Amino acid sequence: MLADGGRPSPPLQIEELTITLDGARLRYQRAGSGPALLLVHGLLGYSFSWRYTIPALARQASVYALDLPGTGFSDAPPGMNCSMRCCAERLLHFIDAFGISACDLLGTSHGGAVAILAASIAPERIRRLILVDPVNPWSAHGTVLSVLLSNPMIAPIFLKFIPKLRILEDFYFRRMWGDPRRIRPGTLEAYMKPLIRPGAFEYGISVLRSWNRDLGELKSALPRVSHIPTLLIWGSLDAAVDPKSAAKLKCYFHDCRLLMMEGIGHLPYEEAPEEFNRAVIQFLSSQ
Repeated sequence: MLADGGRPSPPLQIEELTITLDGARLRYQRAGSGPALLLVHGLLGYSFSWRYTIPALARQASVYALDLPGTGFSDAPPGMNCSMRCCAERLLHFIDAFGISACDLLGTSHGGAVAILAASIAPERIRRLILVDPVNPWSAHGTVLSVLLSNPMIAPIFLKFIPKLRILEDFYFRRMWGDPRRIRPGTLEAYMKPLIRPGAFEYGISVLRSWNRDLGELKSALPRVSHIPTLLIWGSLDAAVDPKSAAKLKCYFHDCRLLMMEGIGHLPYEEAPEEFNRAVIQFLSSQ
């Protein structure tokens, strides 16, 4: 890419930083300049999820991609409340720390639900929403699993044995792609890396404990964000959040576009990053 005068534009600098909020150290990445854009990863993801997204969006925005407390390489304080509302409040605290008065929010999966709740708490601070396969009340995927894994008799067994098994890599992560052949070298290993840290799976169990209750709160929150311009992006082969729920969720927004990416799974920013980035940039540029 050429800058003004035909000179090559300087290489993009992506900073790896930490900040302490509420006594916990949070890791985040920052890049670019312009309007603030916050990227919110999914349940077993972290800022690594956005490695193909940040370079594209940082050309027109100040991009922040954090590891939510309890995930990635951020601290996992013991006893932390991991309800969607508390996650949303921590997201707003992160924004407060930088003096950001208003921002765009891009959230995926569980992070999409967190983004909706954050917008419902402070709608005046969210300019636009980009929701990627967001967890929502019309997708039954995960509701039974949440009851099972949050059971006080089953959860300890899960926590004892799951770190030693390859089930996450061989089943959970691979099923996130519509076509596993699109998984790039090193991807699964990078997603697994923070999951060997103490407390990683405890965070997931804590999220599941309030999952079904949180879905009810999420539905109640939607009228408070209905006025916010929104882009919904979904993979047609999503095995984690039912693509059929997209149409029902879309009806709750007054100004909402839906992009269904054919043949793509739960992680379109991983599986088809160029198409994904084009859609997000077009949406942000047209508003």
